[in-house]
Amino acid sequence: MRISDLLRMGIRSLFRRKIRTLLTVLGVVIGCLFIIITISIGHGMDRSFETQVKEYGSLTTITVRNYGIIYDDDGNWAGSREQKLDENLLKQIEALDHVRAVTPVLNAYVQLVSGKYQSGVNVMAMKKEVFEDFEFPELSFGEYPTDEDSSTIIFGYYMPWEFYEEYGRGSKQVDLQKDSIIFKFNPWQYRRNERKREFTLPLRNIAKMEETNSEFDYNIYMDLEYFKKIYLQYCNTLTLEDRKKAVKVLDEYEQIKLNVDNIDNVAEVQDKIRDLGFQSESLLQYLQPTIDASKTLQLIFFFLGAVSMFVSSISIANTMVMSIYERTKEIGVMKVLGCVVKDIRSLFLFEAGMIGFIGGVAGVGISFLASYLINKYGQPIFGALMSGGAPMGDVPGATYSIIPLYLPLLGLGISVGVGLLSGYFPARRATKISAIEAMRTEN
Repeated sequence: MRISDLLRMGIRSLFRRKIRTLLTVLGVVIGCLFIIITISIGHGMDRSFETQVKEYGSLTTITVRNYGIIYDDDGNWAGSREQKLDENLLKQIEALDHVRAVTPVLNAYVQLVSGKYQSGVNVMAMKKEVFEDFEFPELSFGEYPTDEDSSTIIFGYYMPWEFYEEYGRGSKQVDLQKDSIIFKFNPWQYRRNERKREFTLPLRNIAKMEETNSEFDYNIYMDLEYFKKIYLQYCNTLTLEDRKKAVKVLDEYEQIKLNVDNIDNVAEVQDKIRDLGFQSESLLQYLQPTIDASKTLQLIFFFLGAVSMFVSSISIANTMVMSIYERTKEIGVMKVLGCVVKDIRSLFLFEAGMIGFIGGVAGVGISFLASYLINKYGQPIFGALMSGGAPMGDVPGATYSIIPLYLPLLGLGISVGVGLLSGYFPARRATKISAIEAMRTEN
């Protein structure tokens, strides 16, 4: 039998029983749709998680603060307590397994002055050696601190804010590469009128970060050792009483940041820090409810898709068996005319495969429409499903469903595969029908 004859007979047979074929195809459509949407939601959530990570920080970063947040057994906030962060704790954390990089963090709110204008910014001082481990962004100009020159001040993308006159009479936008800028520590932190002299630091070595939509955009950074150096110079301008208070800032850190080698080890490292008697926090612990909700949602959809595909396979098998009963005489005629067993099997496999193919094509088309509707109108649903501090459900314009190129092909392949597997045994049964008995059948 020629391939063209096989195709013509198979298609004619399917369209001869339109309602039965349509209902069978519909089951395949639903199964294909659920499978594609399940995986597409997974991709969408992964993309949203990645976006959130870029905005809030790295999932492998853990922060220990001088005021630790305490949670109850249900994960709810239960207060906070003071924590002493010093060199001893720093060394203990460095010795933990899976810790890739550790740095103490000193914060200071400082003044930047350009002529009669000034602005306030937050400085984060960290070890320059760990900048790469904490994935500091690329620079639009300047260079990161080096061992030869650690004096670089790195400005986040949005730093500094506008500069204002002292009493708010006017403002101007400062050009970091052209304008003269003076660095001062907070003049109101200690008794201003009793200082021996004022500390000022002209900024000559400046770098600027590229935009990241993260916390990097809203701070300025410098090397920890360089910060300590200029901070001690500032302390020497204070009275004895204030100098003692100011120097204590260097003895105990406000934060200790550490980077873990793998996201799977974050919880383990946090448990070990808790065993040391300290509370820590990471982005992962806040995203975990979202991740769990995402996995649960995907499992539900996948289960529905698998059930639908299983029902579809039964429906296809039933359709093919019924077709064999109705076409027993036709099968006998084909055998009498010399049609080989292989051709009869191929005919019924082709019909089963066509049911899967048509259902798969329709399922792929509907899945693109469903993905569009999910992304456009899914925010309230996903926001409700992922409530509990999860950011994804509350982000306007978030992408909840992404269909990559391979996914339609995968859905179509599964649909055709299910059709062929479901039609195999009915097709095999058709080949075993006796030609003589088939000819005697009244249809």
